[in-house]
Amino acid sequence: MTKPLESSGSSDPEKGSSEPDGWLKVGAVAAVSALAGGLLAAWWYRATLKKLRQADLEGENPQFGISDIDPADEA
Repeated sequence: MTKPLESSGSSDPEKGSSEPDGWLKVGAVAAVSALAGGLLAAWWYRATLKKLRQADLEGENPQFGISDIDPADEA
């Protein structure tokens, strides 16, 4: 039975020490997020380089957008 000055909802300070602190959980989430972001960036970079190398090898029209006529001569 509780005394009139004590509440039944009070907790002991030693009781909370068994649970991990909030900063530890936040740190773990941040580490996993950074790892996932790094892997995603590496995958995107590698895919982009692959596309650029393939486009360089195909080279359908290397003179695309370059005209033989000087723009000053057109006027």
